[in-house]
Amino acid sequence: MVKGTASKGKHQKITHIRCRRCGRHSYHIRKSKCSACGFGKSRKMKNENWKWKTVTRSRRKDLKIGRQKVKTARTF
Repeated sequence: MVKGTASKGKHQKITHIRCRRCGRHSYHIRKSKCSACGFGKSRKMKNENWKWKTVTRSRRKDLKIGRQKVKTARTF
């Protein structure tokens, strides 16, 4: 059983890049499909309820504040 640098040294290749459809960093290059939305495998959007949390009232408030900060941020 090899557990040293020889086995771990080959784990430097990029497997995932940003997906064109959902924008998440979950598009597998070699498999040519996105693990989050299913792009490359199917035309339909992959939707699994256990994957995403429901947006509660407090999270909605945080999202709203975050959008306001981005909107009012100065660009130089």
